[in-house]
Amino acid sequence: MTIVVLIAGLVSAAYHVIAMVAALVHKSRTHRAATACPPVSILKPVYGLDDGFFEAIRGHALQDYPEFEIIFGVHNLHDPAVAAVRRLIAEYPKVPISLVEAGSGAPNGKVHILTRLAAEAKYSVLLVNDSDISVPRHYLRNVTEPLSDPSVGLVTCLYRAESSSLAGKWEALGIATDFIPSTLVAPLAGIREFGLGSTLCFRRSDLEHIGGFAAIADYIADDYQLAKRLTSLGLNAYLSDVVVSTHLSDPDWKSVWNHQVRWARTIRVSRGDGYAGLPVTHAGLWALLAACAGNAWLALLLIAARLASGLFGGVGILGQKRLLYLFPLIPLWDLWAFAVWIAGWAGNTVVWRGRHYRLTQDGRLFPV
Repeated sequence: MTIVVLIAGLVSAAYHVIAMVAALVHKSRTHRAATACPPVSILKPVYGLDDGFFEAIRGHALQDYPEFEIIFGVHNLHDPAVAAVRRLIAEYPKVPISLVEAGSGAPNGKVHILTRLAAEAKYSVLLVNDSDISVPRHYLRNVTEPLSDPSVGLVTCLYRAESSSLAGKWEALGIATDFIPSTLVAPLAGIREFGLGSTLCFRRSDLEHIGGFAAIADYIADDYQLAKRLTSLGLNAYLSDVVVSTHLSDPDWKSVWNHQVRWARTIRVSRGDGYAGLPVTHAGLWALLAACAGNAWLALLLIAARLASGLFGGVGILGQKRLLYLFPLIPLWDLWAFAVWIAGWAGNTVVWRGRHYRLTQDGRLFPV
């Protein structure tokens, strides 16, 4: 057991060193100034009224960009977000903004809406992001620029999460110090099919080559499936230097747990091999086991590497200095993440937007 802890601990420490290198590589990239600004259709599927929703969508209307349109989609016009969308249309009459009632259809309701929005879109470059994403004024210029390279088929963005509740701040800590470092490691490790729902920017022609949004309408991880199919065309996914923001809707602990378990099971059915190896990243777990085995130097090494990689990601890349007071808790997050990982193996159902779904081994979902 001591040998297992030693080997796993050293591998975990090495992973976090790689995560720091990945953060430095990402931070040191030369910014690519926009040389062309192709017209863009922003597709915004909406379900419910998230905290800060109006301010988030207002940022899209204020883009410093020559030509774009924003198309919102809802299942029905009784959705509570409709009033905010109509307010945006009234306040910014010069910006082409429209609202589409998409109805219901595919198991993945978000993709069903996107199918309708793509049919309404006028332009050859499409951009999809989650309804609660807030963006800076230069967002469209920087996100579309990598598509000027014909080898790039998808542009995606890292995101910072904020919340007012204690449970929400805990989840935001995990996103900043666990999820973000793993995302930075992905391209460095040669993983090509990565895409985050915070931003997915791509060409309409490439979407059509993979069968449109209809090809991913049965899958829970629509962002991953889209990236997987676009990169299967021989194209590259590009991680932009733009960081966007999301506001977690002040969840309680049960909501955070359910969200994390859904996320874990989504990863498991999407990338089973990668999911099986996730405990290697949980340095706090191996530090605890090393301390229990009497290996103090390994425990201290793991704690130091884990805290450093969290700081590199959360502060160095995301700029979330407000989370600094929680950073000593990063090793405890790893214990939580390990419990979530176990729960991810323990079932094939998830709770999403208040509904229960069953997942298949290939990532498809069916309402229960």
